[in-house]
Amino acid sequence: MSLHIVQLDHDPQAPFPPVELALVEPDGLLAYGGDLSPTRFLNAYRGGIFPWFSEGEPILWWSPSRRAVFRTDGVRLPSRLRRKLRGSDWVVRADTAFAQVVAGCAAPRAGQSGGTWITADMQTAYNALHALGHAHSIEVFDGEQLIGGVFGLSFGHMFCGDSMYSAESGASSLALAALAMRLRDWGWPIIDAQVPNAHTRSLGVETWRREDYLQALAAVRDAPALPGNWTGRFGDLATTAVVASLPA
Repeated sequence: MSLHIVQLDHDPQAPFPPVELALVEPDGLLAYGGDLSPTRFLNAYRGGIFPWFSEGEPILWWSPSRRAVFRTDGVRLPSRLRRKLRGSDWVVRADTAFAQVVAGCAAPRAGQSGGTWITADMQTAYNALHALGHAHSIEVFDGEQLIGGVFGLSFGHMFCGDSMYSAESGASSLALAALAMRLRDWGWPIIDAQVPNAHTRSLGVETWRREDYLQALAAVRDAPALPGNWTGRFGDLATTAVVASLPA
């Protein structure tokens, strides 16, 4: 382990080093060690930091110089997917199948080599955060069958997306669009998507400088919002309503 990054103290309340000390290569690596307690997790996310590591590695904490961010009024779906979804009777819900969504995100993807960063310990940590009302899943159902979703952490008026998966093509994209719709209704302006990729770019993700992301984060992270289950608050969203809510 590089001597240029900080090893975290065992105390979950111990502060993280300033994000400006993150490495340039690999971009954003800031610290290692510590634990995956809810306190540590929330302190990290509130500071623009997230864990990302593979099985057998120490816990690695990151704050990259460029951040993937969705504006809640800027999520879009490709026109071909929109056409498909207009005839769909899928339903989107929240917090009715959290552990299943996390497990779905952790499962190997077709054509993917190597392991998952959502290790057994990470799944345990996310489930603990969900039990405390800080982690949420947005789920897509075809009848009673779960076919995809998104999960992440919330605090204040901020949602930090961690992962998404689809058992049916387009399900995770619909989950993201439904999440953006509800957050927009609630007055929450952005969704953190951590690191951009081709899929999220196709859905409207923007790449912000770390400084700009941290400024936007600071403006919403302390807004009044009680933790808790989102099932009732989110409601059942019909696919057609979600598609109709998207910008042209």
